Amino acid sequence: MDEKLKILEFQNWTIRYRLPDGDGPFPVIWLLHGWTGDEDSMWIFASRLPKEYLLLAPRGLFKTPLGGYSWHRMSDDKIWPSVDEFRPAVNDLNLLMDNWPAYAPAADFSRFRMAGFSQGGALAFSFAMLNPKPIIALAGLATFLPEDSVNYLHPTRLKDIPIYISHGVKDNLIPVTRARLAVEQLDQAGAQVQYCESDVGHKLSAECFKGMEDFFTGDK
Repeated sequence: MDEKLKILEFQNWTIRYRLPDGDGPFPVIWLLHGWTGDEDSMWIFASRLPKEYLLLAPRGLFKTPLGGYSWHRMSDDKIWPSVDEFRPAVNDLNLLMDNWPAYAPAADFSRFRMAGFSQGGALAFSFAMLNPKPIIALAGLATFLPEDSVNYLHPTRLKDIPIYISHGVKDNLIPVTRARLAVEQLDQAGAQVQYCESDVGHKLSAECFKGMEDFFTGDK
């Protein structure tokens, strides 16, 4: 394993991170995994992200019945979670950044980026809707907007925030119609949306991988 890829344990958090060269404080990209994932799940994307970023991949806060972790408590009576269901995770991420341990890598949380896959993308969207100012770029990969997002997305809520969305037309877990709706709603909320749609399932195509790489390289 890459010697710069390490684990941070702090309170109820387990976070895998990639440390850039230098002393910091480092610009940050949060990598948020999907349902049943963990702190290792997002490293498929790491090689396509700029080396000068501190990559932080936290483990979800709630265990799932199928193994792995989730970013909200599961409910048997609904398919798509609400922004409020992600609020505990959003609040805990805020507290983590406010109380970042002194022994951890020096991180610049004044302005940061997020990339989330599937349920992790919905968490990233929820974070942006509840805390729009600190986020300067966001990637939602094979994901969806939470069910009640329309209640938060007034016309200036995400004004000028760059957002990259990728989705596969053969995704049988999250229909591509959810991604197309997200593009429309986020655009109406003032975000600068880039959209990559490709002929794959619940994953990124090579084209959309390249699009994500260009997105994070170009937003600096």
